[in-house]
Formats: sequence, C-alpha cells, structure tokens
Amino acid sequence: MYDIQIIINNGRMIVMTGNRKLKVGIIGCGGIANGKHMPALEKTGKVEMVAFSDIVVERAEKAAKEYGIPDAKVHKDYRKLLSDKSIDVVHVLTPNKSHAEITVAALEAGKHVMCEKPMAKTAADARKMLDAAKRTGKKLTIGYQNRFRPDSQHLYSLCRRGDLGEIYFAKAHAIRRRAVPTWGVFLDEEQQGGGPLIDIGTHALDLTLWMMNNYDVKYVVGNTYHKLGSTKNAANAWGPWDPDKFTVEDSAFGFITMKDGATIVLESSWALNTLQTGEAKTTLCGTKGGADMLDGLRLNGEDLGKMYTTTPALDAKGVDFYEGAKASPADLEANLWIESLLNGTEPVVKPEEALVVTEILEAIYKSAKTGKPVYF
Repeated sequence: MYDIQIIINNGRMIVMTGNRKLKVGIIGCGGIANGKHMPALEKTGKVEMVAFSDIVVERAEKAAKEYGIPDAKVHKDYRKLLSDKSIDVVHVLTPNKSHAEITVAALEAGKHVMCEKPMAKTAADARKMLDAAKRTGKKLTIGYQNRFRPDSQHLYSLCRRGDLGEIYFAKAHAIRRRAVPTWGVFLDEEQQGGGPLIDIGTHALDLTLWMMNNYDVKYVVGNTYHKLGSTKNAANAWGPWDPDKFTVEDSAFGFITMKDGATIVLESSWALNTLQTGEAKTTLCGTKGGADMLDGLRLNGEDLGKMYTTTPALDAKGVDFYEGAKASPADLEANLWIESLLNGTEPVVKPEEALVVTEILEAIYKSAKTGKPVYF
C-alpha cells in the first residue's frame, strides 16, 4: 500500500497484475544504483535483477551479491549484458556522457530503459535516445524521482484541476549554500556536461515544467559562474573540494520565456553565499492562485476579498501512534515504472518531456558562453 492521494498517470491508479517477474539488468553500479535504483526495484517484488555491469567489475560483483538472483551475471562490458535476450528492462546509471550510447544500444537490443537523470549530456544525444525509443517501440523513461514526492503529487493534481488558473510565472529552485559533491565525476565537465545546473537544476526544471504542463519554449537566456570553485580548503558538506579538479560551474541561472508568454526563472548552485536554500522545489504563480515549496507546500490566493495562505496536511496521520503506510519517492518511481511495463501503459516521466529539459539546460550553457539568447 502506498500513501498517496492522487495518481500522476492520466489521473488514475493502475494496479499491477500478473505473477511474472520482469528480468532487469543494471548498467552502472555506483552511488545512484546503490542509493536509489536497486533497493527500490527490490521492494517492488515484481522484478529479478539478473545481470550487472560496471567498468569497475568489483562494484558489479558487490551489487550482484547484494541484489541479484543466485546465478546473476556480472560483466565489465555492458554490451555483453545487452546480448542476453532474457532481459526485459535495463537501468542505465552511468555518468551523463554515456547515457545516450548505452540507452540507444539497450533499446535496439529490445530492452525497455530507465535512464538516470539528466536524459543526456547534450540535446543531440537526448534526441537520439527518443528516436531509438520510437523506432524500436520500447519504453524509455528518465529518473526524475522528485515528481513522486507527496507535495509534488498533490500540487500537480491541483494544477491539473485548474486551482491555480493559468500559470504564467514560475521559479525552479535548486540552491545549495555549500554542498559540492566531491566524489565520482561530478566535477568533470567532460563526463557530466556541467555542474549544479545539469545535476540538480535539472530536477527543479523538470518539476516546474511538469506542473505547468508547458513544454513549448520560445527563447532562453542564461549565465553560469565559477566564482567559488577555486577556493582552497572551502567549507563544504562533504569536505573541501579540489579546485584543480573543479572544471564545472559552481552556480548557474536561466531566464526562460515560453511561446505562450509564460516566464520561468531557474536558479541552481552547489556553492553560493546565500541563506535561501532549497533543492528540487518550485514556485508557481497563476491567475487564480499560487503555490510554493519553500517552507513545505504552501498555497495562496484570495477569497471573498481576503487573501489566504494554506498548508495542506500531506502526512497520513489520523490517529495516535500511526503515521500511515508510506513509500519513498524512489520506491514509488520504481513501482509505477514497473507497473507501466507490466500493464502496457505510459511511464510517468515521458522522454519527450525530459528532452525539453535537456534542451533548456543546453541553451542556458550556450547563452552563458555567447552572451546571447538562444531561440528555439
């Protein structure tokens, strides 16, 4: 049982049916695989993780031991995993640079694909992924798990019902004061394509576009900064970063104008001298009301000539000592993804939507380099 009040797939709950378990292959057995995907897939009870691949084979071996079936296969080369015709689904959990290459190969090998966010390092690569999904008829989704938070689901339902009216101004928030990831390839521009904008800004932007249900972009203006990345022995949540390896921006900001005239301001940072922080949050302003996630989910508007602010109770409390049955966003994401495959329905996160997110991020980077707006 999952503690949600609304459903985000065409407004209806889809119940899993049948006893067959899907066979899943994991490509990339690092932090996001261990912290999100493999535990969540295991909890669905509807899959078997039968193969694991990683360029560091020891990571794949460890993952197979912890999450795989007894005779799970381990590969250093992901192509060997894709050659297994029994595998139904592949999760691509590698650095951004290789998302497109592996995803296209997996789709062409007849697998459905969940690819971790962002969709790709470049918009051209993201388009290749979408084209491959259409060409092969296989399902493709992207790992934007913040859509599955209780506040996100409730606000999305309100937006679709029209409670906010026409949403014509929004902010996408992804601001950290000092939380630069110092492990893996996060600081490597070649592998990742950028810093906080493509890492956490992508979540805030996806959330905002999804709420607005608006993917028609007119033009984008952006700026990126590398002001604090060269600081030695800097205060940081995960310890000081190495300035010599910090090859991406430390903050980035975008101004997005949609074809219908709506405006979105996107703000992202790993390191910024500010006390107003918040990650994967959105502010929405409509003709009938507004909402933000800056201090829990808050709704605002006016009624009978008076302004009001309300805060929905999103927990499941109703009686003493009972919190209600709950699922984490990662668990719900995995559950609904597998349901979409078992029931032949569309995944919640559609590749067409994720492509627009990548196109906007790329446009912000391009605008920052050229000093000019990027028109779509």
